[in-house]
Amino acid sequence: QGDFRIYNSPLTEAAVLGFEFGYTLDYPNMLLLWEAQFGDFANGAQVIIDQFITSSESKWNETSNIVLLLPHGYEGQGPEHSSGRLERFLQACAEDNIQVGNLTTPANLFHALRRQVHRPFNKPLVLMTPKSLLRDPRCTSALDDFTDGEFREIIPDTLGMQSAKRVVFCTGKVYFDLEEYREKNNIDDAAIVRIEQHYPLHEPKLREALKRHPRAKRFIWCQEESENMGAWFFMEPRLRRLLGREIGYAGRDASASPATGSRAIHQLEQAKLIEEAVTL
Repeated sequence: QGDFRIYNSPLTEAAVLGFEFGYTLDYPNMLLLWEAQFGDFANGAQVIIDQFITSSESKWNETSNIVLLLPHGYEGQGPEHSSGRLERFLQACAEDNIQVGNLTTPANLFHALRRQVHRPFNKPLVLMTPKSLLRDPRCTSALDDFTDGEFREIIPDTLGMQSAKRVVFCTGKVYFDLEEYREKNNIDDAAIVRIEQHYPLHEPKLREALKRHPRAKRFIWCQEESENMGAWFFMEPRLRRLLGREIGYAGRDASASPATGSRAIHQLEQAKLIEEAVTL
């Protein structure tokens, strides 16, 4: 049994993340996870992320297997407690420099972390980790998914739905709201495909998932984030190239702030984007 150590660090994000990054260079065989108290706290460490974590391999041939866990999910907690700035990490993706994901199952999280240790090369891993999924009974995995499963970059629609007329692409916890809405409203013509790993995007598995829905004519990207944030600008050109057609958008309007400060407005926005994704 190896050591398992937990440290509660001060909120000097640049200093702490800089130390952790350096630690992974000296001890490349250990698994080191840095979790921001809230995703927006990564703002304070942005210089370390840009200057070292995303670019050190390209600049100095220095590789790291550091893991960033960024609580990211629109839960009505206001602008400082909603976003891990997924869009910034995706903008920095190139030359297989980092891995970025937003996972929906405990088993997938387990296999993503296990992969960091057992793979013969090192790459930083950035994960959006919604706090609400820690206590959401819908976010579960069977024991076999841990013991016999593997990491799934793409998760196809769980219902099959070969007669689906539309496919909704999503990532992270918004999946559970989409699935719940579809079930409650007896919608049988909308398939939901989860993009668990945005980068590197596993296009062959995505194509395989889409083969299950040969009748689909409408394709939608659904996200909780504002239109100028999240994964929309990263995924839209890739999905358009893959499908050879325009991709619709269902999400919040563009905004200067990551989220509203009003829980009532948050709930109205959330209900609207879920309905638009599945029915309009």
